[in-house]
Amino acid sequence: MRQPIATQHYKIIETERLILRAWQQEDIIPFSEINNDKEVMEYMPKCLSYEETVQFYNRIICEHNKSGYGLYAAEAKNDGKFIGYVGFHYFDFEAVFSPGIEIGWRLARKYWHQGYATEAAKACIDYARKRRLFNEVYSFTAVCNHRSEHVMQKIGMERQGLFSHPSLPEKHKLNLHVLYKYNLLQND
Repeated sequence: MRQPIATQHYKIIETERLILRAWQQEDIIPFSEINNDKEVMEYMPKCLSYEETVQFYNRIICEHNKSGYGLYAAEAKNDGKFIGYVGFHYFDFEAVFSPGIEIGWRLARKYWHQGYATEAAKACIDYARKRRLFNEVYSFTAVCNHRSEHVMQKIGMERQGLFSHPSLPEKHKLNLHVLYKYNLLQND
């Protein structure tokens, strides 16, 4: 198994209740617990093992080091606990809107239904707009994932339509995705 890449601990974005920061190796165990929770991963193709979580962690660190932004570790201010991630990810799968930047989130179930994903995603968009990181950002999920789609709507994204996710078989229950877009220039 590949060892996790070391990172520095520093705050990137702060909201009323959250700190979005660089990842730390100590995040891997709670991140693995999130990635192995069947309810959290309900709209993903599968749960991730500890080894797969370490690989995902390393990809997140590499992407952030390459582009200067990425999926940020989310920490609750009230207790300093790692609660998941919110942030940006470059995608280049085969689709008419690809390549592009996606905004996404994955939080521990304990932190659902409290507005954390919306709060953090709005802060991420504001951060990207102020720094002119990119002009537009997408978000997408399986059509049955109404919770995530609701967050997309609450942060002001516009529904673009539906698409079949190319990395999933056509008959897979998660293949059909809803696509949202946010134009950072138009929404200044």
